[in-house]
Amino acid sequence: MARQHAQKLALLVQLLAYGLWTSISTLRRALSIKIQLLAEQTHRRPTNSSEIKNVIVVGAAFAGYSAARTLANSLPRDGSYRVVVVEPNSHFNFTWVLPRFCVVEGESHKPFIPYTPTFFSQSPKGMVRWVRDRVASVQKGRVVLRSGHELPYEFLVIATGSTGVNGLPSRPGVEDREAGMQLLAQMQARIKTAARVVIAGGGAAGVELAADAKDKYPDKSITLVHSRQALMHRFGPGLQKGAMDALERLGVDVILGERADSQSADGKSLTLSSGRKIECDCFINCIGQKPASGLVAGAAPNAIAPTGHIRVKPTLEIDDNALPNVFVCGDVADTKVANPNSKSATRQAEIAAYNVAMAARGRKPVHTYQEVWVDEFINLTVGFERSLTHFWGGTSELLFRGRATDPDVMCKRAWAGLAGKPFEDTGVYSG
Repeated sequence: MARQHAQKLALLVQLLAYGLWTSISTLRRALSIKIQLLAEQTHRRPTNSSEIKNVIVVGAAFAGYSAARTLANSLPRDGSYRVVVVEPNSHFNFTWVLPRFCVVEGESHKPFIPYTPTFFSQSPKGMVRWVRDRVASVQKGRVVLRSGHELPYEFLVIATGSTGVNGLPSRPGVEDREAGMQLLAQMQARIKTAARVVIAGGGAAGVELAADAKDKYPDKSITLVHSRQALMHRFGPGLQKGAMDALERLGVDVILGERADSQSADGKSLTLSSGRKIECDCFINCIGQKPASGLVAGAAPNAIAPTGHIRVKPTLEIDDNALPNVFVCGDVADTKVANPNSKSATRQAEIAAYNVAMAARGRKPVHTYQEVWVDEFINLTVGFERSLTHFWGGTSELLFRGRATDPDVMCKRAWAGLAGKPFEDTGVYSG
């Protein structure tokens, strides 16, 4: 017991030290760029539009959107560069909250946050160009869009994240806000009208969906099937036990060490890998996310790791000389982050963007990303009133049990930070 207490105290000290370290590192990088920009103001030169070089950012989720803003604020302001964001979705998808709004009715608009020019308000006018399209492939010096158009680039930042194989509750799987809202409403109706809901997958999405469904509909049969011997198996034992205890308290039936055969779901029952059949009139598959790395497979096949991630150097440059001046950040990057989240994604985005800004000035990128256990924290909601905040250091952990006081699961804060006024849709950004 004393040893565990000492380990937790050490983690807490490391947590505080990490907060100080990241603040100082961010401030140092930002100050360096600010000084550079001030110096460049006395050396402005006119540039013809044909001479403007593109810095293309592929994807505008947490990593890509953050990288685009950092780039817009740090690239030379002599008119020689512009940021081009290529993003297929009409709105920013706040995926954290999708399990909640698969259950709660009347709130389907909240996970879809509009992209707005105010996010780039600190950058020069005309610095950012927005292209609503999907990059089909990356070639040396250019990207090919789904529409067939090609865009040349001087530098490229790939932040395509991961894709949900089975759609909701992990990802909507559609590009338009209205279509995403419709899918959420359909999921809400499926759960509401079902008597026996079976959910496959004991990661965060499965646990949160099962907890919310049972909390809202206590008389329904909610079963969670997970192939491992513990829920949240990539995290520490404290969170594993905390999640299990929370689901049992709510009355969720948890089946461990079994796989659900999705093909066997016929609206009446579902067959497990052992051959056991369980009653099921609503099956929801929360298994399966994979890195969205296919766009570089043609030009740099050796850059794709066995996991599907894109191999990177410590500077977050792609680890393949076939594609120079290409950087990768977020969930798609092979940074060895065991449990990637928005914090690790945005920290990588900042480092990649500052390295691009250095390279654009003819300097060698020096900023490096190092995996830090604090980046892999998680705040897991287990029903409408309780949450578990977890930090996992590999051998010891910090677990904080709390009251979940925000029914929107930080939606309002995300809207305020990304779009300005919470829940006021401004339409599709066409900057």
